[in-house]
Amino acid sequence: MRSTTGWQSHGTDELQRVELSRRDLRPDDVAVRVDFCGVCHTDLHAVRRHEDKPLVPGHEFTGVVTEVGPDVTAFRVGDPVAVGNIVDSCGECDMCAAGQENFCREYPTLTYNGTDRHDGTTTLGGFSREYVVREKFAYPLPSGLDPAAAAPLMCAGITVWEPLRALNVGPGMRVAVAGLGGLGHLAVKFAAAMGAEVSVVSRSAGREAEAVKLGARDLVVSTDEESAAASRDRFDVLIDTIPVAHDVGPYLKLVAMDGTLSQVGYLGSLTVETMDLLLGRKKLSSGGSGGVPATAAMLEFCAAHGITADVEVLPSGQVVEALDRLERGDVRHRFVLDLSDLG
Repeated sequence: MRSTTGWQSHGTDELQRVELSRRDLRPDDVAVRVDFCGVCHTDLHAVRRHEDKPLVPGHEFTGVVTEVGPDVTAFRVGDPVAVGNIVDSCGECDMCAAGQENFCREYPTLTYNGTDRHDGTTTLGGFSREYVVREKFAYPLPSGLDPAAAAPLMCAGITVWEPLRALNVGPGMRVAVAGLGGLGHLAVKFAAAMGAEVSVVSRSAGREAEAVKLGARDLVVSTDEESAAASRDRFDVLIDTIPVAHDVGPYLKLVAMDGTLSQVGYLGSLTVETMDLLLGRKKLSSGGSGGVPATAAMLEFCAAHGITADVEVLPSGQVVEALDRLERGDVRHRFVLDLSDLG
């Protein structure tokens, strides 16, 4: 086993610096020195709600290859890489064959709090100085992308990329993005770069300048009846990135006939009135992460268009502060931990 250092919680809200063990490299593994790891709402929920067992969060990170297994062909020591929230799948089911490893019938192995398919151990995440991962689930990091700002692409980015691509967003389409956090600000950047006419839906009128700076044409204030009414039945696609329980009815009213609302921000139960779908043949969809081909395509698109996340980088020793501020919504738009203080 290999030794490294990371931030671990154990049945409390606090994370403590501890020594961790990583597996020895299997033939198709690469060892990655983790340099930057994003802080996601999923990490916050996991730390606040997990059972009394060791947990190392972190599932969107960038770093450098430090060692390769004997069967590895795509990477060499020193290569910059990115890793997301899926680190293995069965590789045999119809979903894996279609390049949708994120929907693996045998359930994909998550970067943390997942179950290793070979030895049954619990995976430990990227809030650590080293990670060992299968070659297939590590991605070359394009040289033009800042590694700190690119880290959130591996979860927040791919989460909104998948529905935008699945819904064929492009020139001439009208796209709205509800919520302007870690997912939402990247959805705006992606949709604008795809050529769509983009609007942001927010509870606050004060975010219009921010929305326009990201690439949106205007802001719809969801709490203003006049603003919302003026945009009724307006959008072909609405990407809902709001990370808490909410009524999707008001957002469906903004969707045009035969349009789609894709809910990607909240992991939980939502209630939908059938009439909100019936009037206009509207569709409700969702998505989760992305497969290997889509993730690679997203990184290529980001490199071509100069897209990264807007981040605030903190030393990893301030991880608890990052989680507390994230819970309060005090971030524009994604925290990223610099793991260099782990040695």
